[in-house]
Amino acid sequence: MRKTGEILMELRKEKGLGQKELAKLWNLSIATISNYENDIHAPDLNMLCEIADFYGVTTDYLLGRTGYRCPPELLKKYITADHTVTNFINLLLSLDERSRYALIAYANYLNHRRLQTALQ
Repeated sequence: MRKTGEILMELRKEKGLGQKELAKLWNLSIATISNYENDIHAPDLNMLCEIADFYGVTTDYLLGRTGYRCPPELLKKYITADHTVTNFINLLLSLDERSRYALIAYANYLNHRRLQTALQ
């Protein structure tokens, strides 16, 4: 299980923020940010929720309880006019293993083609 501090540091770096910038955004001291990231002190519940909202992750992710970063609301998002993320996941899980690999390979192909087209 990953520690909260490690996760907080990783998320901050992904956003390209220094501790000083983050402290200013959250109206905290640099020492407090450092203490969070070094697991010396933990954010209180209100701050934990604020951090989760800021990074767009769940509190369970911040606490190292899950590797799933996205908020549950994302599962209700429509990816087409008729299908939500949940519908797609359920479809994927209903397939046999060979079909799952084929679907993933095709999705990777489409993504690669999209990236190539964007570069032209």
